[in-house]
Amino acid sequence: MKQQITTFNFKTLNQIVPFISYRISNKEFILNVLHNHLSYSLNILKLHLNYQFKVLSCISGVDLIGLKYRFCVSYEIISLVYNTRLRIKTFVDEVTPLSSLTPIFINADWFEREIWDLYGIYFNNHKDLRRILTDYGFEGFPLRKDFPLTGYTESRYSERKKRVISDKIQLTQEYRLFYSNLSFNI
Repeated sequence: MKQQITTFNFKTLNQIVPFISYRISNKEFILNVLHNHLSYSLNILKLHLNYQFKVLSCISGVDLIGLKYRFCVSYEIISLVYNTRLRIKTFVDEVTPLSSLTPIFINADWFEREIWDLYGIYFNNHKDLRRILTDYGFEGFPLRKDFPLTGYTESRYSERKKRVISDKIQLTQEYRLFYSNLSFNI
């Protein structure tokens, strides 16, 4: 009989995997792990006979601007043997790199390149960490919340040069005062 992971198993899991906290949300199990224990934790969860999370289905990033650890990186892993899904979350700041998981899960390569390209989260020991969704000359990371909505450059067709050119955008914003104590008669 196949055993499903329950909250009781999380007590035994804590003896094997060093996680900070766990919770269950919408019948999904979520572990919070320190960034320096991430690769160890995922390797144990993949290889341990009682868990066997052998499939990495997704890695995603979230920008939590204004917090000490600005970025949350979430890993979705699946145990086909026990028919269980687990989400591992880790938090890093702008300068702290994460260890690449490509030695553990080969499909982490593409996900880590996307997160690097869109958020600027660096992955140590990644063999091919380069832009994948934006142009090679692209400046900045477009999914960061402090990235300007218009970007830094504008592409347009020049009739004079008869080709597409890129111009730098000058970002200006007027200073305006808003009064909250104004009353309007309707």
